Amino acid sequence: MPGWNSFNTGAPAGGMTAKIVEITGSGGTKVHAYTATPEGKGPFPGIVLIHHMPGWDELYFEFTRRFAQHGYNAICPDLYERFGHGLPDEITQKMRAAGGVPDKTVVDDCVAAAKWLKALPTSNGKVGIIGTCSGGRHAMLVGSQSKEFSAIADLWGGGVVMKPEELNDKRPVAPIDLTKDVTAPVLGIFGNDDQSPTPAQVDQHEAELKKHGKNYEFHRYDGAGHGFFYYHRPAYRAEQASDAWEKIYAFFDKNLGAK
Repeated sequence: MPGWNSFNTGAPAGGMTAKIVEITGSGGTKVHAYTATPEGKGPFPGIVLIHHMPGWDELYFEFTRRFAQHGYNAICPDLYERFGHGLPDEITQKMRAAGGVPDKTVVDDCVAAAKWLKALPTSNGKVGIIGTCSGGRHAMLVGSQSKEFSAIADLWGGGVVMKPEELNDKRPVAPIDLTKDVTAPVLGIFGNDDQSPTPAQVDQHEAELKKHGKNYEFHRYDGAGHGFFYYHRPAYRAEQASDAWEKIYAFFDKNLGAK
């Protein structure tokens, strides 16, 4: 279902089932994942949502339901599962204190989520991946290392471009250096007032995609900084966010075959 408010009120869309499931993630760990699936037989494309640094939180639960309302089977795995359970802010603090989540864990958990989607009887066999902030970086990382995904959306992913001194055992490679391995179309959404990534880093990212002949589209917004989708923060920019959401739906509809 493309676009905002694009449904017939005589046959309302948007019915869904939302629940938490367990998937088997990296190292055999049982990982909680929030899921939302539309009513009906489908077939529906799938979306893996990668939550941001504030954690596996209410905002990402809402984003997951938003995709289901627009005709996608959606899943958002808890990438901070290994740090225990509690309030999202508490778990994020534990994650930061431990030095973050290893990139390999993120890749494995997201691949497991994609396979969960593809196994649904209502799946059309295609899955996209989207993330904001650190999740945007992760979307590029996962999309370059797995062929499970037919579309990749990076929303202001800080850390796609990395300095050598920023690499470590948990983050051993900069996603930009894996650009040659990306096979799915890429959508980039960025604010021109952002400092992570900076406009110059977005330029680097785009130049690398262009260098390798990748299928991509970047959209940059004046007057918007980091996290301009987050309506509960001063960073929120309603006009830019609304336009960007339309571009996200159009991108995934085109590449995943949404109805």
